Formats: sequence, C-alpha cells, structure tokens
Amino acid sequence: MYLQHGIFSMVWFYFDHANMGNHMPFNFNKKMLCIAMGLSVSLLFTACNDDDDSSNNQNDNTEEHAEVTPETIELSLLSRYNTSVFAESAAEITAFDPTSKRIFTVNAKKGLVDVLDGTDMTNLTHIGELSARDVLADSEVNSVAVYDGVVALAVQAPTKTDSGLVAFYKASDLSLISSVNVGALPDMLIFSPDGKSVLVANEGEPNAGYTVDPEGSISIIDVTDIHNPTVRTADFKSFNAQKAQLIDAGVRIYGPNATVAQDLEPEYITISSDSKTAWVTLQENNALAKVDISTATVSDVLPLGFKDHGVDGQGLDASDDGVINIKPWTGLYGVYMPDAISSYNVDGATYLVTANEGDAREWISDEDAYYNGDASKGFMDELRMKHLVHKDGFARRLGDDMPAQLYALAKGAKLDPSVFAYCGDDCRADENLGRLNIIWNMGYLKNSDGSPMLDDNGYMTYNKLYSFGGRSFSIWDEHGTQVWDSGDQIEQTIAEQLPALFNSDHESIALDDRSDNKGPEPEGLTVGKIGEKTFVFVGLERVGGVMVYDVSNPKAPTFVQYINSREVTATEEQHEHGEAGDLGPEGLTFVSAKNSPTGAPLLIVGNEVSGSTAVYQVNLK
Repeated sequence: MYLQHGIFSMVWFYFDHANMGNHMPFNFNKKMLCIAMGLSVSLLFTACNDDDDSSNNQNDNTEEHAEVTPETIELSLLSRYNTSVFAESAAEITAFDPTSKRIFTVNAKKGLVDVLDGTDMTNLTHIGELSARDVLADSEVNSVAVYDGVVALAVQAPTKTDSGLVAFYKASDLSLISSVNVGALPDMLIFSPDGKSVLVANEGEPNAGYTVDPEGSISIIDVTDIHNPTVRTADFKSFNAQKAQLIDAGVRIYGPNATVAQDLEPEYITISSDSKTAWVTLQENNALAKVDISTATVSDVLPLGFKDHGVDGQGLDASDDGVINIKPWTGLYGVYMPDAISSYNVDGATYLVTANEGDAREWISDEDAYYNGDASKGFMDELRMKHLVHKDGFARRLGDDMPAQLYALAKGAKLDPSVFAYCGDDCRADENLGRLNIIWNMGYLKNSDGSPMLDDNGYMTYNKLYSFGGRSFSIWDEHGTQVWDSGDQIEQTIAEQLPALFNSDHESIALDDRSDNKGPEPEGLTVGKIGEKTFVFVGLERVGGVMVYDVSNPKAPTFVQYINSREVTATEEQHEHGEAGDLGPEGLTFVSAKNSPTGAPLLIVGNEVSGSTAVYQVNLK
C-alpha cells in the first residue's frame, strides 16, 4: 500500500514537472504510465521494460518487439557530407557505430578514415580522422568495419606486396586499442555476427610487372580479448596441386608463373548468421572461396560459371556508339567476377548476393616494352574485339595495345563462322561487337595439350567471346549454385528511367560511354532486413545511383526502385567542384531502425568519385 502510494506520487511529480509528458522521453512516459496502472513490482521489470535498443549494438540478437513488415520501401536522400575532392577516391567504404552515432568513411585520397557525426543525420559534420600511421608509417586504410563500439581498419603497407595489418580503435574517442599483422594487401574486413572474430580478405595483388606475386589469404582474428587479438590464416596452399582440376572446373587461374595460392585474390567477405562459415569473392578468378571459421581453412573453391548473353533477357549494349541497343549476342558470355558479397537467411538456408562488376588484370612495369612483345614486363588480359580478330593479325597492334602473351601465341585470330555467322564480317563493326572489350585468354579452340589450335595461316579461332562482369547482381546458394540473376534488368531500367545517363562514365556524362566496357558496373551492395522482408541495395559504380530489390524470395526477387542523385545537366566544372550530386557509389551500409538516430532505417553510401558520403532514409510503405 505504501509502495503504491509512493509510485502514484512519483508519477504525478514527473507529469506535473514535464507539462504532462510533453518534454519527457517517450520511454520514460511509458514506464510511468505502466506504474500508474498499479502493476506489481515483478511486472514492472517485464511489461514496462524499455523496448528501445539501449545498447545500440547493431549485431544485438536480444528479443524485442517485432518490426513492422512493409509492403515495400522507398529511398529518399536525407543528407550528404562532401569532401569537395573530385575523382580521387575521397569517400569509399562506410561503417556506422550506433552508440556514438558516428559514420566512418574510408578516404583513400588521404589514406585514412574520415569520422562524421551522425547525431543529426540531416546535417553531417566532420569531427575527426583515423589513421594507422602511428602503428605502420606511410600506410593506407583500405576498409573499415564497426561492432559494439570497436572500429577495425584494414591497413595496407607502403609496399602493397608486404604484409599489412588490422588496427582496432574505440569509436567513442578514436583511441588505439590494439593491432595485429595480416597478409599482403588487406582489402576488406568484417566482424562475425557474434562479434568474436574479424575476417580479412588479403588480396595479395602482384606488383607492376608481375615480378612479385604474394599469396592471397583470409586472416581470421580472434577478438574476444580485443586488447590481445590473435590471428589464424586460411590460405590456398592445399589447392596448389589441384590447379588443373580447378581450371577445368571454370576457376580462372592464369597469372604468369603463378601457383594457385598466388593467383587467387580474395576481394570481399560475407559470414553466415551462426558465425561458422564465410564466403569470399575471388573476383579475377570468377569464383568463391568457402571458409570454415572454426578451423581457419578454405574448405572449397567454387567456380561461378558464365552468363550466356545470347539468351533473351540476358543481353547487353556492346558498343559505345551513342545509341542504346540492348539485345542478345550469340557466342558472347559474361564472366561474373563479383566484387561485393552479402548474405541472408530464408527458411534456415543461407543465400549469397553478389555485385557482378568484372575486373581486368593490368600489371605492367614498362608499357612500351610490354606492348612491343616483351612478356617479362607484365600482363594484360583485356583487348577490344575488333583488334583481336583483325584480318591483318596481331602485328598491326604492336606498340599500341597488343598484350605480349597473346602475341606469343599466334600470328592472329578469327571468329568461328559457325557461331558468329549471324553477323559475319560485320561482327567487327562499331555498332556490333567490334568495340567490346573482351578477355583474350579465354574462348579459343585448343589442342589436347592446351595450346591454341592454329589454322594454316597461324591464326587462332575463337568460338566464344567472354566479356568482363555480368552487368547484374546474382543470388547463389551456399554451394555456389546460381539461384537467380538480374539479367539485363539494370541496363533496361536505366534506359527507361534515365536514358540521358545510360552507361555514362562516373566522371562526366557521355551517353553510352561505358557500354563497350562493363556497362553500369554493379560494384557494391548490402542487404537489409525490415520486418519479415529482405531488401538488397546495389551501387552502380559508373552511371551512379542505387538499385533496390525485394529479395525475400531468393528465386523471384522484385524490382523496387532506382534512385540516382546525379545531376543530369551538370557541366564539367560542376563535376570538378563537387556540384554534380553523388558519383561512383562503392561502399553501402544499412542501418536498422532500432540503431538509427532518426528512428527509421537508413542507407549510407560512400561515393568515390564525388568524394561524398550520402545518407538515404528508407521509407516504409
């Protein structure tokens, strides 16, 4: 009785002094109302408990009220922070700490991380920087990740073929906690969902000229004691003896004199919800690595296969001739070569989502010597189709763009007329496949020993052509089997909604400029769950903007929105002064409603060309 009387007095005091709760935090009002209703003390600790995420832990799995499931969503630009540094990668990978409400954006131009105050997401302010140069002099930051108030940085050594490191900092005051050594060129890192591990993709790129080629690997860092982290390494050495089998299965292993471990280059990582398994994109190799985290071993290398651009719905615009011309091309295949990867669960199964950007290898120490036939000066696997199959052979391109390794194989090349008869000699025309950049070391007929099959003139014969990337995003099961691909939907959507920007470059607007390369170049992506639905957000590196799909049913995703803040009428001067909107999205971060300062889900995007960090509000509909 006395307790109840005291409770009612306390409630009246707070309501009276806060003008009936108008200036009182909502959760506090709710608690007082529960008390006023005369609930027992035991109920006060249950029904009246604060249902807000007081820990602000974006990886928190504690039970809470079910989030509303929207019919659909719509992005709207909320704000941006602009470095005013154009085309120098001043904003790339992003991360968010919900406790300090800080955004961390990799600024490759500076070689460090910009720290933004996101307390007011409509007005981002720069409040600091994070650099690992006190730990490793002249180093550069490649990636950033955040978990429970800890910021992890992937740090590249001054000589990229040397071992790098991962450094850990407090998000609240940016003080150094600890650091550990990892492999060469740590390119991306991620916390496991349980927060016990950080996984790092050590890309191990070669130097210019391919004279030094480090092994790729995945570092698995135990951070249960963040002050004394320990490292194990999942490498590819055990696959060195399986080189022939991997190549036959479709894994691209082709670096000059490279072992399997040297040639595989980890790019991006996603981790299963139970924190037991990781999948790593091997971009140049067109494959995924599957990693057992508990044993720190690569359990499998999964080839991704090729996209048939000769099928309706999977075509592309193959030429930068200034005309939008999306259609199928018989004999042309896309090599997915995904960059970013994410994952989500449906009915207990894990599904992987990849942004199929594509990427050529070009490591040349002396271009004059290399393009004149000196293969010791590097390697290049890209060539325009019409230069590949010109009737006058390879010698006509010496000193210009002729890869030295290709020149050593044959005198020239031609197309198989039984495959490409539909365009005959016109296949080389600019409006057809002629200007498309293809992969020269794939698609030609071979002898039993792997050497090219030559005709009487010493020419190779290509019965297939392979282009870089898929111009799409794909969904795969946990074994690397494709479940769904967006086909030509990305190019078709841009052609319909923003034709003036169709396949333009990210530094200036020129209609159709990138069609002969990799088109819109889907590069970054992230997945966000809202209620019972899952959405994927895909950043298009060249044309810009974000594609949104509902992927709740992994076998039948549905298009939701394409949003692009780029100014269609911007001049070159406006581009250079950062006045053309957001250009070159790369790193995307989804923030759930419970972790958002606004109370609504957010999407944070780092735009490498405009040097801007953009915040989109995710509006539920």
